[in-house]
Amino acid sequence: GKRGKGVVRWFQSKWKEKSMTSKRELVFRAIRGEEVERVPVGFWFHFVTLEEKGQGLNNPRIFQKSVEGHRKYVERIHPDFVKIMSDGFFIYPSNVYSPSVTSIQELASIESIDENHPWIQQQVEVVQAIRETFTEEIASFYNIFSPISYLKRWFRTETSRGDKEVADLLLENPELFREILDVIAEDIAILTKAIIQDGGADGIYLSTQEIQDQRITAELYQTYIEQSNIKVLEAANQAGGVNILHICGFQGASNDVTIFKDYPAQVFNWATHHEAVSLPQGQELFHGKAVLGGFENGKQSLLYGGSKAELQEETKRLLAEAGTRGVLLGADCTVPDDFELERLDWIRQAAVL
Repeated sequence: GKRGKGVVRWFQSKWKEKSMTSKRELVFRAIRGEEVERVPVGFWFHFVTLEEKGQGLNNPRIFQKSVEGHRKYVERIHPDFVKIMSDGFFIYPSNVYSPSVTSIQELASIESIDENHPWIQQQVEVVQAIRETFTEEIASFYNIFSPISYLKRWFRTETSRGDKEVADLLLENPELFREILDVIAEDIAILTKAIIQDGGADGIYLSTQEIQDQRITAELYQTYIEQSNIKVLEAANQAGGVNILHICGFQGASNDVTIFKDYPAQVFNWATHHEAVSLPQGQELFHGKAVLGGFENGKQSLLYGGSKAELQEETKRLLAEAGTRGVLLGADCTVPDDFELERLDWIRQAAVL
């Protein structure tokens, strides 16, 4: 009867708790820099097409596609932790949103989208729906772009990532540019809090980068853009999140990682290969906080094409170099969609201490 089923469910949940505290706890121990019996490993990729990344608002098909993609991935690979992708929600909606903006004055009337906006609500719902599919207790971090990255996406075309357009706007009126970013940052801070408090994510994975334009110096970045990055991280911290800062670098995008060294994140992830800053150098630069990464993510990389022996050897090398405390192994950025998932296991086997 009902009672019997209830008892079985209770036993199942207790058994699940027992078997699961380990993986989740393993990740948090690693983040806190404590001793671990093995170093956690995590890779991620997108579950929707390039086009669909910005078309998820009020679109149940893309919503389901994302939920299903995450479910299958977790079921198949049993990852140590999950970066929940914001697939479908890459475009920040706004009363001034238009890819044809040519002057910053056209953005001056920007208004907050409000916490009840479906773009915020549906992201909370997708995080809840994805987490409900997990069959074990694993830490999950939701992908959030920095305000500057959302702004840049408005100007993306097949030939431009939006850097030049955004640099033009900043140089036209830096103070107004900062104010506009601040409005966006308020909304992304609201989204961040809701994702952690209502969605149940353990924290955010904040993706940011410098503007890829020679005219925007580190000083300009720090004066007019940095504050908006920090605002989002502080909101995530206040909401009780354990948060990862992702300094997004790849073929065609480079960063001076030193300008991010004092950000209030608990974990730092950057392109170790592309920026030529190794995990140990990062440990020093980011004041001994946890570091995530070590593997290059592109199709030419060892991670993508190397043999099991080569990958396991590289894993051992990375850990010999960086030590095993405060380290999580992963990639510089998202791995290609046709990545062979068993590669994660090869690395995981080699990361046992």
